[in-house]
Amino acid sequence: MRVPLSWLREYVDLPAGETGRDVAAKLVDAGLEVETVEQLGGGLQGPLVVGKVLTIEELEGFRKPIRFCTVDVGQANGTGEPQEIVCGARNFAVGDKVVVVLPGAVLPGDFAIASRKTYGKTSHGMICSGDELGMGDDGTHGIIVLPHEYEVGTDAIELLQLVDEVLDIDITPDRGYCMSMRGVAREAATAYGLPLRDPALLDVPAPNSYGYLVKIDDPAGCDRFTARTVTGLDPEARSPIWLTRRLQKAGMRPISLAVDVTNYVMLELGQPLHAYDRSRLDGAIGVRRAEQGEKFTTLDGVKRTLDSEDLVITDNSGPIGLAGVMGGADTEIADSVTDPHTGQVTGTTDVVIEAAHFDSVSISRTARRLKLSSEASKRFERGVDPQAAAAAAQRTVDLLVLLAGGTAEAGVTELTAPGAPRTIAMSADHPDRVAGMDYGRETVVRRLQEVGCDVYGQDELVVTVPSWRPDLAEPNDLAEEVIRLEGYGNLPSTLPQVPSGRGLTARQQLHRRVGRALAGAGYVEALSYPFIGEQVFDQLQLPAHDATRQVVKLVNPISDEEPALRTTLLPGLLGALRRNDSRGSHDLALFETGSVFRAAAQPGVAVRLGVDRRPTDEEIETLNAALPAQPRYAAVVLAGGREQAGWWGKGRPADWADAVQAARALAVEAGAELVVRQGQYGPWHPGRCAELLVTLDGVETVIGHAGELHPRVVKAMGLPARTSAMELDLDRLAAAGGEALQAPRISTFPVATQDVALIVDASVPAASVEAALRKGAGELLESLRLFDVFTGEQVGEGKKSLAYALRFRAADRTLTAEESTAARDAAVALAAERTGAVLRGA
Repeated sequence: MRVPLSWLREYVDLPAGETGRDVAAKLVDAGLEVETVEQLGGGLQGPLVVGKVLTIEELEGFRKPIRFCTVDVGQANGTGEPQEIVCGARNFAVGDKVVVVLPGAVLPGDFAIASRKTYGKTSHGMICSGDELGMGDDGTHGIIVLPHEYEVGTDAIELLQLVDEVLDIDITPDRGYCMSMRGVAREAATAYGLPLRDPALLDVPAPNSYGYLVKIDDPAGCDRFTARTVTGLDPEARSPIWLTRRLQKAGMRPISLAVDVTNYVMLELGQPLHAYDRSRLDGAIGVRRAEQGEKFTTLDGVKRTLDSEDLVITDNSGPIGLAGVMGGADTEIADSVTDPHTGQVTGTTDVVIEAAHFDSVSISRTARRLKLSSEASKRFERGVDPQAAAAAAQRTVDLLVLLAGGTAEAGVTELTAPGAPRTIAMSADHPDRVAGMDYGRETVVRRLQEVGCDVYGQDELVVTVPSWRPDLAEPNDLAEEVIRLEGYGNLPSTLPQVPSGRGLTARQQLHRRVGRALAGAGYVEALSYPFIGEQVFDQLQLPAHDATRQVVKLVNPISDEEPALRTTLLPGLLGALRRNDSRGSHDLALFETGSVFRAAAQPGVAVRLGVDRRPTDEEIETLNAALPAQPRYAAVVLAGGREQAGWWGKGRPADWADAVQAARALAVEAGAELVVRQGQYGPWHPGRCAELLVTLDGVETVIGHAGELHPRVVKAMGLPARTSAMELDLDRLAAAGGEALQAPRISTFPVATQDVALIVDASVPAASVEAALRKGAGELLESLRLFDVFTGEQVGEGKKSLAYALRFRAADRTLTAEESTAARDAAVALAAERTGAVLRGA
């Protein structure tokens, strides 16, 4: 809502020295969100005056039409002689009154005006358009042509109200009454402690039986409809400058007098209105629901297909307006047209004014379904004062009579559905308990009366809510009004007391440790949306029967291309890697931890819970049972260089082993024993894929995979070559770990190192050899590391050599060479028994 300060002063006697920023600060303290304060006419300097076009000479020989004009500016130029000006606009003629800026003036944007030679003539100033003066769109995009009654030489800065301040206020959905000058003025009056001149306090004639006939078939959708008729409008009448300037400052474009008046009253009182050309109406006006599939052409010329939930205004010919959203083209106010032969001006002379109150939910659904947001629908969605309809209609009638010479017909139509004022019972100390400070009954009553409430009672208050505040529905709403008007800044600042003995859960601690471990290993966390499209499963080469393809789809997705909840973290992470690579970052290591969503074999049906009470434990349990399983996963992706080249060495590219190592790091944080063996699954290269296993309830369970992605996946997803990835089920990894991490015991005795090189068949997994070595070495083995893999003629065809470093240590003594050798030999013997390993060189 754009609020010109000069207009606001009509309703509240603000202190003379108050600037727009001062007023904005007061409104912010009262709870309104003032986004900006715009300075109109900043830096503008005259002379800027009204001039009369005396002559126009068309200049030939130029690429575009150019005119050399003489303009009478009176004594503004100091000589009284006509001012010579070159102008390229075509929308004015000899005798027209225009706005002229003379040499020495400065226009908005620090544009200094001086005499200059152009197109073979010397131009002493400019004939101005609205854009050049910062006035906004007037629909012509041309020179400002003023009414003939203004005297030559009149100061145009004051005439056009070019200097002003405009507050741009972001109106939240619960403060719909502030989408009007009346509402903002009420807040300003309260903030300054000044009286309000309510523009809605008008003498309105009582409804009678000879007004324009209106029939309401849906009282739930339209509980109030006021119709007034004005006849004998002058089709040549134009909106006065003060009216058009206020519309422009408020962000609206002037169109025609009748339309401008309805828009003006809407901005003033917050009540949307519509004016129908009475000559185009066919019989009584009606309000009903649209028929399914019914067609209707709105004012913007678009033919729309209606839904049975849409509320429409009709006459005998069918729909003539989309209630609360936009009028119809068939009953539009006609533009004035001048007959070229007779000079007679024709146009709309009789209008029927509609001021109605519609159901906010219905209007909101229609506007969103048709993607047709209008100034009217924005106000109805947030709540319009139903009691303002009659005053708004009367204000419109008064302005049309005043500005267009019309006559108000005596007939007044006003249909209203039965209703009663809303009341709220509240204890007088309720705001005190909510705010944590003592306001007292007197302050509470005074503040509620300032927002328009009627308050009765002593300790227990009965509050009658004003019609323009539909957001006040319960005691907490009233408490909020008291607190905001007393000032949020006056609330005491107290820190909440944290209950002792509580902290992060074991699951939360693990997630934090995992993030820190991966960040410490050089990975950068990426957060992606939990939505995917099913086409990504084809890109990942997942088989048709894979459980990952069983997704939960959203009824109202943010994007139609991603309507499902993710079952894997890889699409989001790989998308982030692709975007960063395309922007020049080629050495990438990203990680993410987050929930994935697994569809149940038999999906439950979630019950629709009411909002009038807290759900019961049984209802919450039923709701949770209908939700999909949401295990937490961890994933990493790598591409480019893992170690940078420099004086210290050549560097190293990221590969499948780094992805496997990331999984090992997570296992260490979870205190779980991770088994890594060769595997084959979907997106990973079949020869460079490791499956990750843990023991759960005595059974080895696959919890994820790691390795290099398949070249076809890399190509399908536009990824860098040799991209690697790892993904595992973090919840299952945690379940395989202990309740608490055991700190390693540090022995003070020296370590004994033994290296062994074993020759095995090339098909034997290194993990199997390692498991046998660990088992055979016994309790003295402290660590085991594979440090070399060799293939070649020396070990034989179809064979490979695996070299391991074994570290032995005892907790209570220094090991002898015989003890460490015996442990090594036992480890080799078991490896030979289980895997057929032969000690190299033996």
